[in-house]
Amino acid sequence: RATMKSLRFISAEAFVSNAEFARKSLGSVAHNLFPLLFKASYLLEQGEVIHDLVENWPFVDFNMGKLLGTTVDYQEDLSHRTCSVCLESCLTGLRDYVLNHPSPYVKRLKVVDLTGIKDVEVQFCECKKTMGRWARTQLLSKLCLELMVYLQQRRCNPGIFEISIDVLIDLFVTERNYELVVQALLKKCYCPLKICCVAFRSDNLALQKFFYITKLIDPSLLRKLEIVHNVRLEMEHLEMLFNSIHFPLLMSLTLPARTFNVRRFTATDERMLTNIGEKMGKMTQLTELSMSFSILTGRIQKLLSPLKTPLKMLDVSNCSLNHADMAYLANSFHANHLEALDLSGHNIPDLYPSTFFKLLSHSSSVLRSLTLEDCNIQDTHVNMLILSLSPCQKLQEFRFLGNPLSSQALKHIFTFLCELPMLKNVEFPVPRDCYPIGITYPIDDACLCRFDHQKYESVAEELNLILLQANREDVKASTPLFGSYDAAVQETNNELGAYLIKSFKETLEKFTTTLSKMS
Repeated sequence: RATMKSLRFISAEAFVSNAEFARKSLGSVAHNLFPLLFKASYLLEQGEVIHDLVENWPFVDFNMGKLLGTTVDYQEDLSHRTCSVCLESCLTGLRDYVLNHPSPYVKRLKVVDLTGIKDVEVQFCECKKTMGRWARTQLLSKLCLELMVYLQQRRCNPGIFEISIDVLIDLFVTERNYELVVQALLKKCYCPLKICCVAFRSDNLALQKFFYITKLIDPSLLRKLEIVHNVRLEMEHLEMLFNSIHFPLLMSLTLPARTFNVRRFTATDERMLTNIGEKMGKMTQLTELSMSFSILTGRIQKLLSPLKTPLKMLDVSNCSLNHADMAYLANSFHANHLEALDLSGHNIPDLYPSTFFKLLSHSSSVLRSLTLEDCNIQDTHVNMLILSLSPCQKLQEFRFLGNPLSSQALKHIFTFLCELPMLKNVEFPVPRDCYPIGITYPIDDACLCRFDHQKYESVAEELNLILLQANREDVKASTPLFGSYDAAVQETNNELGAYLIKSFKETLEKFTTTLSKMS
């Protein structure tokens, strides 16, 4: 659907489409037109014009989310376009803002906010080259260091050192860009561009390096901390982290798989868990918590009850929760505030159907996203599922991949889903009758793709027809076999793949050595 453009925006597009003319004329352009020209240049991917606009930015702040978001002149939101040409032009323009003016005293820019950029799966930019979060981290760090080298080697106007611009960014650090980012952070106090980390994601990083860089990023500013995949953080390390570093503004915390494992708990571990819960209780802004693939049986209350602020997002997928855990969640003050909930990997229909029903009824007035993957929901449970979901009138996303449901059961579910007015996205499983008879659930990765693709396409067509006939073309239904899209994983999959191969090789070598000793 085409988005309406105002006459002003059409004129701005015409102006920036001739890059050479636009660049020469910028000096005589009224300052209040810069935001309009920036969005028009971004839409048309006019990198050189973007560079010059940023280099001559006349305002105190430069906020990417606001500049590219919905505006009066052009309502389409461009903040999900992570176009490499545009973003590189922005950042190099920022560097040259510091360097290329005769009088630094007229410079007004104080804050650059890059946090509004959204990484999505499908890109609409012409160049088709994206600059993800990892690459943005890399480029900003590189430019800060280049700026320092330039200032040290040349006799610059001393006024340049008076310039101080806070650059708010979501950093993403792995082994491959660690050294560069650390160097940029160490020189932060001398650099006119100050990296201010608002959200920090760490992957494929040794624990020692993770602890070091976490202290460097100024944790007092941090709102989101994601420690994922190949950071081997266990409970004692998490306690050390919380004991040594304070996160007063932290709103969102993601912990790696196997951070907790209560099956091998000692009395010391119990005290440690209590301490971690108390430390999280002091994080008064914390409203999002993800602890997937930890073993937390019987300990959810100990961990969550000290929290003073109700959680809006909770991911406890594959955490081996028992009935007591579910009962605590259903009756806790968190239940009435949960906007996103992931209970994947739990046998909900058999273990705690009534408690699950109670939890959903408490969160129904606010729940926007529900994930129930690999929950052993079968055809006999469909009515229970529909009954549980009926009050959730604000639900926007429902994911239930990996459940042994037939084509007929899926049609029944989809007929009901049409009645949820806010629903936008559904991820449904390959029907059980598309797999060979005797397939066992959860299906392992090796068998995941061994289904009748032609039959699946036919069923998917019928399900989409149900949506169409109910005038619900606004609902996107899909079956991402290997899980939902993750921009960060997608961007760094080569590095993560190499790390996994290395880990596998090391494990094999240790195993071979052990066998040799035994023989």
